[in-house]
Amino acid sequence: MALLQHTRLPCGNMRLRRATSPLITARRSVRAAVAAPISGPAGTSSAPVRKDERGFVLKEDGSYDLSAPPPFGLSDIREAIPKQCWQKNGLKSMAYLAADVAIVAGLAAGAFALNQWWAWPLYWMAQGTMFWALFVVGHDCGHQSFSSSRHLNDLVGNITHASILVPYHGWRISHRTHHGNHGHVENDESWHPVTKSMYDNLEHWTKLGRLSFPWSLFAYPFYLWKRSPGKEGSHYDPNCDLFQPSERRMVLTSDAFMVGMLGVLAACTAKLGVAAMFNLYFVPYWVFVMWLDTVTYLHHHGPEDASMKMPWYRGEQWSYLRGGLTTLDRDYGIFNKIHHNIETHVVHHLFPQMPHYNLVEATEAAKKVMGPYYRCGALLVQPWICMQQLKIGRRQAAGPALQRSSAGSCSAT
Repeated sequence: MALLQHTRLPCGNMRLRRATSPLITARRSVRAAVAAPISGPAGTSSAPVRKDERGFVLKEDGSYDLSAPPPFGLSDIREAIPKQCWQKNGLKSMAYLAADVAIVAGLAAGAFALNQWWAWPLYWMAQGTMFWALFVVGHDCGHQSFSSSRHLNDLVGNITHASILVPYHGWRISHRTHHGNHGHVENDESWHPVTKSMYDNLEHWTKLGRLSFPWSLFAYPFYLWKRSPGKEGSHYDPNCDLFQPSERRMVLTSDAFMVGMLGVLAACTAKLGVAAMFNLYFVPYWVFVMWLDTVTYLHHHGPEDASMKMPWYRGEQWSYLRGGLTTLDRDYGIFNKIHHNIETHVVHHLFPQMPHYNLVEATEAAKKVMGPYYRCGALLVQPWICMQQLKIGRRQAAGPALQRSSAGSCSAT
């Protein structure tokens, strides 16, 4: 079945098209994903560098060479964003949270009272989506964009994340590491290439659960427990090398919130019964996990056009700006507001302290500076196709930059 896209988001110089076969696209993407030295200014060629009137490097065919360093800096993007976008409003954030909680409670009460077989699947999808919205609220708390009060942010973050079985501080700290090293081959915490040699040494169940569709849609709880392949420790263990000694108490605090939530779930199960809690909480929880894994994947891998590659960097070729520009925005249609504008991922990765309700305006301003370096993709009608395309690359040549293809392939060992 073909991938469908619409044109709600302007995507710079990207061509939106209908892919006739996702499997063919995946194969082409894997063949195209080769390691190559940076071209243009970072390369060794003595040929003159072609640029457009804005300073963007051009390839011989006239297309933009996005492997070249961008002709703008982080400060240029920051200055282009309206000042009001940086303002945090705790009351506004609490209003969004209150709306989410009211919807969650209303959905649960309505489904429990109705208790009809045909209504439960609708409830599962709706409530799982709202669990995902609660996660985004806690996510903003972790970035301190919820309000100007760190104590309020951490309290709300612990409550919202514990309610969906996520250890707030453990996740917050590892997510901070991800943002600080985005696009880095070795240092990115959660989205980095799985090398061929690493893949060969993985256990069978790890390969199946982390890198095989559809099981990779359910990987998040296991990531929290064991981290990414090739990394040791757990988000629940205060002695993990993710954490500094000064963060031990925070990790234990979030663990305590998790234990409290497990107690609440146990009490509800004793009161309402296993079947009711299976419908009310267990299935929506896994729908939320699928939302999280799918959305996060889509924001760190390119559109289905096999000609669109997104780079990995290592060593001196990496910078915070270049790493942040390896993410891309997605348009989720009616879900954009429900999950608090998580679709505006590029600006969020560059400036994570910005409140979600200001990201759309900030993105429109930032795109004028980023030009072709701003990447986006329209809503995928079948997101599972992208997960299906995940492949393990092989080393093709030595070089400081790795090309990440539209299927998320990479070549490294």
